[in-house]
Amino acid sequence: MSAPADPAAVRVPWSVIPDYHCFGCSPHNASGLRLTFTPHGDGLQARFRLDRSFESYPGIVHGGLTGVICDEVMGNLIVLARHAPAFTVSQRTRFLTPLLIDREYRCVAELSGSGSENLIHASAEIRDADDAVCAASAATYRPFALDAVRHQLSLRDDEVALLDQALTTANALSPNGVPS
Repeated sequence: MSAPADPAAVRVPWSVIPDYHCFGCSPHNASGLRLTFTPHGDGLQARFRLDRSFESYPGIVHGGLTGVICDEVMGNLIVLARHAPAFTVSQRTRFLTPLLIDREYRCVAELSGSGSENLIHASAEIRDADDAVCAASAATYRPFALDAVRHQLSLRDDEVALLDQALTTANALSPNGVPS
């Protein structure tokens, strides 16, 4: 997996934890996607190119990763726009064409609808180099307070405090997802 370096990349709040291992966005996870994010229109995007280690059929990216990438971009949009992490409640992905190994793609996510305090709706599309839509995904997320799920997280107290501070001060995107 390789992602082009981008000086406009948004720093995700998780990066305050020196050794975070998110499969989607951590630069520390050698087996992960190592996605980086940039503001895009009314939301967030990630450009990516997957190598054969993410292959299903010969030359084809494993379909499950399509949903993972969409979920990762939508989830980080929520974190950056709403200053709160959120668990995925449901996700539906439509596959229009297979993603090919060693090709450039971008996933663009936006918040959909107004949502509520309890649920946030987002959508994402994966587009190829010609801007054709290869996959579309819609998901619902439930925001959570770090303290409320502390028993489920494998973070030390000092790391929870760092992350809580980073979430509070993140200002990359406005609450509706539009770059500020």
